[in-house]
Amino acid sequence: MATAKYQMDMCSGPLFSKIVVFAIPLMLSTALQLIFHAIDILVIGQFSSHESVAAVGATGTLNVMVVNIFGGLSAGVGVYVGRFFGAKDKKKLSRAIHTGMAFAIWGGVLVTIMGLFAVKPILTAMETPAEVLPKACLYSWIYYSAMPFQLVYNIGSAIMRAVGDTKRPLYYLTIGGVCNVLLNLLFVIVFKMDVAGVAFATAISFIVASFLLVRAMLRNDKDIRFYWKKMRIDWSLMKDMLKIGIPAAIQSSFFTLSNLIIQSSINSFGTYAMAGSTTEGVVESILHVCSVSFFHTSVAFVAQNRGAGNYKRVLQSIYGCLACAFVLCTIVGWLFYIFGHSIMGIFNPDPQVIDWAMQRAKVMFTTYMLLGVMETLNGSLRALGFAFSSMFITLFGACIFRVFWIYAVLPHYRSFFGLFISYPISWIMVSLLNCAVLYYGVKKLKQKTKRPLSA
Repeated sequence: MATAKYQMDMCSGPLFSKIVVFAIPLMLSTALQLIFHAIDILVIGQFSSHESVAAVGATGTLNVMVVNIFGGLSAGVGVYVGRFFGAKDKKKLSRAIHTGMAFAIWGGVLVTIMGLFAVKPILTAMETPAEVLPKACLYSWIYYSAMPFQLVYNIGSAIMRAVGDTKRPLYYLTIGGVCNVLLNLLFVIVFKMDVAGVAFATAISFIVASFLLVRAMLRNDKDIRFYWKKMRIDWSLMKDMLKIGIPAAIQSSFFTLSNLIIQSSINSFGTYAMAGSTTEGVVESILHVCSVSFFHTSVAFVAQNRGAGNYKRVLQSIYGCLACAFVLCTIVGWLFYIFGHSIMGIFNPDPQVIDWAMQRAKVMFTTYMLLGVMETLNGSLRALGFAFSSMFITLFGACIFRVFWIYAVLPHYRSFFGLFISYPISWIMVSLLNCAVLYYGVKKLKQKTKRPLSA
């Protein structure tokens, strides 16, 4: 099966058009992945109680934290696959692909086992209301049972992105999305399975998408083909990947940990506030595809050009991704805010839920371009090798600061605005500090000789 048409040489040719061509399928893929959760909320909101909506929402931050940890580790896989592909080092490229896939499968099994035992204590510690807790636990138990398939899809997609292929992951996720929609309607409306129905639908959709992606990797061109018999962890290479992946995972987990504390604050406002925040969070996650897509785009372009030793194009890639992220996040964020009432009503018709949702949207949607800048800088720094610097900056700006805000500032201004204004403030802080590190990194790049960095 010829796959060269799906690959992209990011080291030559018109840069801006390649960034756009790469980013658009990536945005659509990310949007579909998040729409899985959005459809869960939509179906539950229309055909079940607001307690069921709150139950799904109460699990969201915890589930995202686990996925983000492995998403951070997959960044290390993607960076090295991209570097070896740019350097045209076929032997190391194959080792990176098979190490990444082995890590996805065994890591997914481990997370499933741990998740099944840890869900209820964690949700209880988050002060999840008693009337919501049983459904929240049920949803998470089913969700975690399919975690190996979800991680195989996410890390496999990271490998494909690293060689310039964002189209096929989109195709496979679309098929999985169609399955998700049909099964949601069947399980919830016909079989009356409530939160269990949407959880099973989401799990099955990831099984379908991961199966299709692995099948494609088994049929790739020889240099980037996945072979079951070669699937083993190269610990020397894994160590290098973890130097990027562990800081990224720690960053993602602590980033989300602060969100868990914020979720506890949201819970204290009552079930309508929880349902409203959950509804807005679903719409917000759709908006988030813009910023996270340019994070992955910057990782891919910077990694390939660093591997090729093309340092001038590294800098051009960073600036191009920053400009695209800022403009797109500004436009889409404000459009979502202007039409916010109508959009929220699609997911939940309850006026009280919509009112709480718009209180959060007023802060988050109008400032989302700041997150786009922060995510792009984070991706660029990781691909350049400044993963630890990016981690410490995020821990300080987005985690420690938010926790401080919750306990020191929020009690004096107890409202949704007072709670969520901590987000844009932290985005500004992290971006400014990342710019300082990037300036230092640029100076180092200018001092380097133009030779490929294959490791």
